[in-house]
Amino acid sequence: MELFKQTNFEFLRWKWPFIGASLVLSAAGLISIALHGGLRYGIDFKGGAQMSVKFAYAPPIEKIRSALSQKVKGEVSVQNLTGNGSQNDVVIGTELEEEKQLNVNRQAMADALRATFGQPASGKLDFNNASQEDLLARLRDPLARAGIAMSDPQLQSLFSGMLRFRDTPPRSGLITDFNQLSGVPGMTPNILTVVRQECYLSPYHTGDVEMVGPRVGAELRTKALLATLYALAGMLVYIAFRFEWIYGVGAVVACFHDTIITIGLFSIFNKEISMTVIAALLTLVGYSMNDTIVIFDRIRENLKFMRREPLEQVMNKAVNQTLSRTVMTSGLTFLTVVALFIWGGPVLHGFSFALVCGIIVGTYSSVFVASPIVLAGHYFSDKRKKRARIVAPAPAPRVESVPVGQRKGPAKSGNPAKTGSPAKVVK
Repeated sequence: MELFKQTNFEFLRWKWPFIGASLVLSAAGLISIALHGGLRYGIDFKGGAQMSVKFAYAPPIEKIRSALSQKVKGEVSVQNLTGNGSQNDVVIGTELEEEKQLNVNRQAMADALRATFGQPASGKLDFNNASQEDLLARLRDPLARAGIAMSDPQLQSLFSGMLRFRDTPPRSGLITDFNQLSGVPGMTPNILTVVRQECYLSPYHTGDVEMVGPRVGAELRTKALLATLYALAGMLVYIAFRFEWIYGVGAVVACFHDTIITIGLFSIFNKEISMTVIAALLTLVGYSMNDTIVIFDRIRENLKFMRREPLEQVMNKAVNQTLSRTVMTSGLTFLTVVALFIWGGPVLHGFSFALVCGIIVGTYSSVFVASPIVLAGHYFSDKRKKRARIVAPAPAPRVESVPVGQRKGPAKSGNPAKTGSPAKVVK
């Protein structure tokens, strides 16, 4: 399927405006990184503890940050999540410098939330943040005193059903009324009365907690950088072997260009670099390289039939011939990642943002960055060959001796050739 037929756009005529835009974006990104003191790494790379918390109402961000700053050592970040019904969810993160602070900070975050939004003075158990072991330890004796005889397996089955009901959407960890538990298998009015007497319902629920040590975070950061560099190096070797070395240089420079601009945009918009973002960058490298190789392959084919045509015209024709393919693949992929960026939720926000930026930059870099580099390389190589032909000296004439008997014409008296063999100059 071809969207465009017999197009004849002079793409390389506009290479300098696009190269200028690339230089501006690269410089802006590098300046932003310098002003921010480096990239903003996620918990995967910098190390620390990260806790997701769901509130029953709009979370008071400043109140949460103030309460945690008094309890937790080090920098504390509180981020409100939006999208997919997560308007009341926040992510709390703390940066660590020592491995031993991980569990300390995790407990400090839980204590700060309990002191600010819970009822620690009541002496009751927070049902919305209790585990099965907590319920068993807290309710076994009160149930026995209330005359409800249940064995430990029966109690465990009951509490497991209660927590399963609590954690199932749409509740997702938050019970707002104990009467909601009346539908749990095995629940009776007497048991529900004891649960209401011994527990209370806090307005928040702590979800998953991620903990990464600083040493592990530094190793992940180094390995992510090496993975990107190894991928680029491998592609350079392949393209240099498959085409020519200048094609490999053009493709790798274009990939570096795409990666630097995308990372710079992350710094400009103050977004975190996480493992999912690294996965998006590696995906972007492969996607951009594939688009570049398609154009390079068509250039190589055209060179067989257009030997007398200028190289720039050959490249323009190759880009025009692959225009339909580029628009279809890049356009459809772009629509997909835009939908992922808008409706994918906070977990995939960084991944989709990297792909949205990368597809835009990577599509034009294949035409306006990689191709001009190949064009400049060919021009430089041709000029060097012409200079070598001009500078090379003409070969010296060859001199051969001819015997007297083989000379043409009589020898004149007094001519030295009578006594020796004259020299014959062979050009």
